[in-house]
Amino acid sequence: MDHYPLKPENMRAPAHLTRDEIKQSLEELDNKIKVLQGRAHATTADSNHTYHKHIAGLEKKRALLVQQLDTTQDESSNTWTDIKNSLQSLKDEIRNMLD
Repeated sequence: MDHYPLKPENMRAPAHLTRDEIKQSLEELDNKIKVLQGRAHATTADSNHTYHKHIAGLEKKRALLVQQLDTTQDESSNTWTDIKNSLQSLKDEIRNMLD
């Protein structure tokens, strides 16, 4: 566990991850959050721990990764749509040249 209190507003997500890497990161974050929630529930009420701050920071990072995943999914579908449209226009141009 980190030795400093994490603040959700300071969390960042890596910028250049592939879809598979983002999915793997989300799974790892989910597992870390579950472990920390278990630790927070297992400690006494008066204990001095930063589990809840750490959980909040990881959940913020998770939200940023989900947002990034949605963005890459949109870009991916737009790319395939552009390719499909370009191929269709090329097909039409070739057909017009031959006619």
